[in-house]
Amino acid sequence: MHVSYHGHSIVKIETKGKTILIDPFITGNELTDLNAEDVKADVILLTHGHNDHVGDTVEIAKRSGALVVAVAELATYLSWQGLNVHPMSIGGAYTFDFGTVKLTQAFHGSSYTENNEKIIYTGMPAGLLLTIEGKTIYHAGDTALFSDLKLIGRHEPDVAFLPIGDNFTMGPEDAAIAAEWVQAKLVVPIHYNTFPVIKQDPHQFIESLSGIEGKVLKVGEGLDL
Repeated sequence: MHVSYHGHSIVKIETKGKTILIDPFITGNELTDLNAEDVKADVILLTHGHNDHVGDTVEIAKRSGALVVAVAELATYLSWQGLNVHPMSIGGAYTFDFGTVKLTQAFHGSSYTENNEKIIYTGMPAGLLLTIEGKTIYHAGDTALFSDLKLIGRHEPDVAFLPIGDNFTMGPEDAAIAAEWVQAKLVVPIHYNTFPVIKQDPHQFIESLSGIEGKVLKVGEGLDL
């Protein structure tokens, strides 16, 4: 299984002949190396409904026929756009042909803005706990620091993708605490530098981790799990 980072919160997982995209915010994301017009996806996983996470989901899914997995309200909204969806709710898990997806808590907002004038409620935000090929991947989505992140550690993640941008999510200091609580074998920072208000030094974040292995993935760089 190959897991790669593509700017902002985009993570791509290639497994069992399938390509899974998490939060494919491509158009308008100057940091990504992906092209919304030709990126491939069999499955799209969404953490919440904000535009910088839903991103190009509709266009990609219509072109590729990808299954979109999201919290129920967001999934319903996307089904009205003609997409093939699988709705879930926080605390629930479902085993697909590629592996198991469980939605976890995240403390944030979740809404989709249409035409810069209409805000649509899209349910609660979530994190993603994925079990694929015997490995566990945790994508925290957008979240503040909260004590129940300690429960993620019970799943012994092989890799955890944690936001460090501050302003909209936890910043580097809180993310370092989250890394300690989550107890992943490897921590990778996400959700930084896309906009001026979330400008951060990911290398400094990694250096701040105590007794925890961390790695800054360049855009397009990946890991083999």
